[in-house]
Amino acid sequence: MASRRLRAFKRWMKSQGIQCSDTLDFMDCPQQGISVRALSDLHEGDVVAKIPKTACLTIKTSGAREMIESAGLDGHLGLSVALMYEKSLAQDSPWAGYLQLLPPQECLPLVWTLGEVDSLLSGTELHKIDEYHGFGMVPLADLFNHKTGAEDVHFTSVSPNQEYEDDVDSENGDNNELSKISSHDKRDSTCENSYIHSDSESDYSSVTGEDPMMLQMIMVREVKSGDEVFNTYGSLGNAALLHRYGFTEANNPFDIVNIDLELVLKWGCSLFSSRYCRARLSLWRRINISGSVSDNSEYFEVSSDGEPELELLTLLYIMLLPDDTCHKLDISICTADKVSANIGMILAEKHDITWSTSSEISKDLLLTEKVCRALLALADIRESCYGSKSIDEDVEALERCCMTERKLYHSLMLRISERRILEKFRTYATAGAQSQTFQDANGTSTRKRLKKH
Repeated sequence: MASRRLRAFKRWMKSQGIQCSDTLDFMDCPQQGISVRALSDLHEGDVVAKIPKTACLTIKTSGAREMIESAGLDGHLGLSVALMYEKSLAQDSPWAGYLQLLPPQECLPLVWTLGEVDSLLSGTELHKIDEYHGFGMVPLADLFNHKTGAEDVHFTSVSPNQEYEDDVDSENGDNNELSKISSHDKRDSTCENSYIHSDSESDYSSVTGEDPMMLQMIMVREVKSGDEVFNTYGSLGNAALLHRYGFTEANNPFDIVNIDLELVLKWGCSLFSSRYCRARLSLWRRINISGSVSDNSEYFEVSSDGEPELELLTLLYIMLLPDDTCHKLDISICTADKVSANIGMILAEKHDITWSTSSEISKDLLLTEKVCRALLALADIRESCYGSKSIDEDVEALERCCMTERKLYHSLMLRISERRILEKFRTYATAGAQSQTFQDANGTSTRKRLKKH
């Protein structure tokens, strides 16, 4: 039997015109919250819910709209004010039946104390918390739990050209029957982009007679009866999941670790003068290469499999070039029409291979023994950001931790997932060094030819 709050929510859904398939069942667990399960087999293309845009809680639909917009608030901050305003109205809010389902608080680092952030998130990608912008809250759609890379249902709508769009503008069909649509028309969308107006909505509606103000939830894979039905909040690593939603996932394939340019320069200055490092950095920039930039910080990503970005390898390669080769690269940049090709020319000359402007630089050619040693040094510098406790100590702490200690549990999950990536990063560098040593011993100079576009 459904819990009291779920029964109230179902009554509210009906009053708002939200249509939910009888094939879905809502489970309310005191420890894990609400989940959605299939009462019968679900198939790709099944429409399992239709949600009017007017039922979504956004800045546009909130009773606080005028106040929020006059204050110039938007995004996450504006939506937060809208939510607080509606919750303050209690039973007088049009969303009362929906809001009573929401937990009183979430484990978001944004509202942790500075002490908790420093002690629990030290060294992680969340230690410097930035702002996240959302757009709206969608009743029913947000009851589906997240599963990275394995979602069963998409929150979508149908555009005038009958394709699903990320900005969820319009919907195919205004009848009361939960219909099916062909699977080749589906594209990814998330319930964060839940209230975006389309200039074509009125024209489309007048031509087709279809309702552009309805959103749909459509199955994108088969789900067996009794299994949980998952949505996705996007292809997010654990840092983003914890920051935005207050939880983490084990073995998340979208986890990353960033190595700040500042750390690279710290490594460089431990070997060379600061003047030398600035000159080599300037040369690297002149071949039209840069790292990723966020909040005035430049950094390089290391993927979940431990592989660094090409931009980092190129910078380390240039930092470690002999002076005469570096001078030759400097001159070629001044005279060449296509500066991005110059590093390839240097590699081609060194490895005695053919180079053309259509060639693509291979990471393998950049993995000299010195570059691999630099990668290992960077791994140690990045690892030191986590403090004195080893990864084994973090793992032991996680095993002792209870899920109810959400801040500690998820911060440990994040620390461990990032440090596992650094372990793979070291393996990547070690393998590169061993490959270089093997080639030197066998008198070979080319691991892999430059790729063609």
